Amino acid sequence: MTAPANPIQHSFELAARRCEDLTPLVYRRLFREHPETRAMFRSKGSELVQGSMLALTIDAMLDFAGNRSGPFRMIECEVLSHDAYGTPRELFGKFFGVIADTLRELLGYDWTPAIDDAWRNLLDEIDALVAERLGQTEA
Repeated sequence: MTAPANPIQHSFELAARRCEDLTPLVYRRLFREHPETRAMFRSKGSELVQGSMLALTIDAMLDFAGNRSGPFRMIECEVLSHDAYGTPRELFGKFFGVIADTLRELLGYDWTPAIDDAWRNLLDEIDALVAERLGQTEA
């Protein structure tokens, strides 16, 4: 069996077979690991915001891990908009890791070394992108 060309995309495909909606799993983990984030979402209608935010983030991550045709630039833009919301940069970056950890838990034995390596590389690249954006805003 050959390895998938894009292990990040493959991990989302595997997750989609097991879970119709990642949103509750991702936000449950986010709120558990970073309780301060719960107050960042209004109580009414937050499920729609969370679902939309996760969908946009996944699209950006898939593009960043793939052909980088443009949607990944949303990450750079959202760094600034989350600054305006008062979200600490470190916390902004942790959301991507929360998604990875949620997938790792969901996939269990299907989380292969190739998927793990791809996610580690992706998260490192996203951290570098966020840090670069931080350097540009401080200049």
